[in-house]
Amino acid sequence: MNRFLYRRAPYLVSACVLSHFSFTLSAQETPVQPATPPSAPAPATPTPNPNPSTTTPAKPSAASAAGAPVDSSKYKIGPGDVLKIRVWGEDAFSDLYAVHEDGRITVLLVGDLDVGGKTPIETQGIVADALKKYVQKPLVTVTVQLVGSKRYFLDGLANRPGEYTLEVPTTILEAISKAGGLNEFANQKKIYVLREGKQIRFNYHDVIRGKNMDQNILLQNGDHIVVR
Repeated sequence: MNRFLYRRAPYLVSACVLSHFSFTLSAQETPVQPATPPSAPAPATPTPNPNPSTTTPAKPSAASAAGAPVDSSKYKIGPGDVLKIRVWGEDAFSDLYAVHEDGRITVLLVGDLDVGGKTPIETQGIVADALKKYVQKPLVTVTVQLVGSKRYFLDGLANRPGEYTLEVPTTILEAISKAGGLNEFANQKKIYVLREGKQIRFNYHDVIRGKNMDQNILLQNGDHIVVR
C-alpha cells in the first residue's frame, strides 16, 4: 500500500498544482462588473406661493363706471350731484365735477357755470359754448355719475327704513319693496307720504291687491313715507 502511494505521489502533486493554476487563471479572466452609480434625484417642482407679495389690482366694475341710471333728457341737476364731463381729445377738461349748493360747477380756465335745474343734455351745450374760447369745435358729453340732490325717506315700521336716492321715477310701492317690505307689526292701511307739510294717504293692503292704484303715486325729492 505504501509503495502504491509512493508511486502515485508525483501524479497527485501535479494534479493539485494544475487545479490551482486553472482556478487562478479563471479568476483573472472573469471581468469584474463595475458598480452602477446611484441615479440623480429628480429636480423638485417649485410650489407656487399661495400668498404672493404682489397681486393684480381689481378693475372697477362696469356699473360704477357707467354712472347713475338717470334719463339725461329729463333729469334735473341739483346741488350734491356729481357730473362726469368728457371733452373729446381734451383730457384737461375731462373730469368729475361736483355741483355746488348754488347749482354751479367750476371748470378749469372757464370758471363757474350754472347748471342747476338743467338736464345733462342741456348742460352739454352750456359747457361746449364756454369752451369755444379754448377748444375748436368742442365735443362734450355730460352724464350724472352720482345722484346727491334727489332723495326720499322711509320712516317707521319698514324692514330697512332710512334715506334713499331718487335716481329714477319711483312709486310708493316700489320704495317700500326696495326697503325690504313692511314690518310684521306695520298697519298696512294707514301709511302716508309727508310732502311739504301735507299727508297723502296710501293703503298698502289695497294696492298689493290691485285696488285703488291711483294712490300709488310717484315720489318727489324730499318725500317722507311714514309707516306706523
